[in-house]
Amino acid sequence: MTTVLTPASPLTAADRCDRCGAQAYLRVVLASGGELLFCAHHGRKFEPELKKIAAEIQDETDRLTAVPASTEDEER
Repeated sequence: MTTVLTPASPLTAADRCDRCGAQAYLRVVLASGGELLFCAHHGRKFEPELKKIAAEIQDETDRLTAVPASTEDEER
């Protein structure tokens, strides 16, 4: 039997941190089968512990510093 992991869908503004309710930028799929969502702050805070129990970590914190494509060069 082959197990195929399907790519996780991108996180949206509707995805909220399980700790504080802020927008989630990290999805942690647990080895036990559950899922947790964290904002960047709580993702960094709990990172060492999460790495021990995670099957997969989807990190989209790079979106926090991304410059929109429509931004004028002098605004960058």
